[in-house]
Amino acid sequence: MSTTIAVMPPGRDALRYAERLSVAPMMDWTDRHCRYLHRLLSRETLLYTEMVTAPALVKGGARHLLRFDPVEQPVALQLGGSDPHELAQAAAMAAEDGYGEVNLNVGCPSDRVQSGCFGAVLMKDPPLVADCVSAMAEAAPSAEITVKCRIGVDDQVPAEVLPRFLETLRSAGVQRVIVHARMAWLQGLSPKENRDVPPLDYALVLRMKTAFPDLHLSINGGVGSLDEAEAFLAQGMDGVMIGRAAYHSPTEILQHADARIFGGAPGPEPEAVARAMIPYIDAHLAEGGRVHSVTRHMLGLFAGKPGARAWRRHLSTAASRPGAGAEIVTEALDLVAGAAQLAAE
Repeated sequence: MSTTIAVMPPGRDALRYAERLSVAPMMDWTDRHCRYLHRLLSRETLLYTEMVTAPALVKGGARHLLRFDPVEQPVALQLGGSDPHELAQAAAMAAEDGYGEVNLNVGCPSDRVQSGCFGAVLMKDPPLVADCVSAMAEAAPSAEITVKCRIGVDDQVPAEVLPRFLETLRSAGVQRVIVHARMAWLQGLSPKENRDVPPLDYALVLRMKTAFPDLHLSINGGVGSLDEAEAFLAQGMDGVMIGRAAYHSPTEILQHADARIFGGAPGPEPEAVARAMIPYIDAHLAEGGRVHSVTRHMLGLFAGKPGARAWRRHLSTAASRPGAGAEIVTEALDLVAGAAQLAAE
């Protein structure tokens, strides 16, 4: 289950195609276990890692954070940082380890990110962002360098700031940008509030696609269904990124993504996905891991279906049993089957 340098990442055209629908990078959520689960549901959707900081890789020796299973492809790495030299080194590591895309975080509003002078605060310094992405591209020519940003921060005027920012990125060689259609308030709102409180301005992001037809632009923020994703694609957006909805209701979003967004076959049913996770869990445990590290990402697999509550409750409680292993998935599936039978009677 470890990364091998022999992994051949998808080409840029393939990544652009996959980015018609992507799952957002989410701290503490989109780790490698989560991505493995999501890939079982959708073969086409582009997956993103959690944000990994360049200092952790370059100074902290945390290269293990780049680890992924080759079956996760297409998968992109998101980096956080503001030092062009460090980001260049980190991007080079990512390219060596098989990532075909490295995304620079210019959107996270957390205090931890601000104290490191990266994330959304970088929108106040477009020339520095240009230096960062240029250095990354030079150090990792085999990987495409992309950016995820907000429409502005604090007292900036989005309609003025965002087009200038996109122009700066384009001049620095960036061709793909994901725009979270909210402002980020670096003072006065928590990271959680920044995901909900600032109003969404989808119209502005749609106008940016008209203003920058040569850029590959994806829209992010508050998208909760494939219906919404299809609507944005129909309005001309190149891609749609879904975050919390894809995590909490992965079957609803990802099982049908390949058919509705990519014109392929739908993914497997949640029971089949759950059973396919059992050997993965066994392998993780054999490496010394904990069952909870995997099963916590599976809680939403039956969201909206009979037995969903029993499924969540059993995985949550049984994972803490001494010696708990992959059998808790089978036990939870039995509860789901019983609930489905009762619902059918």
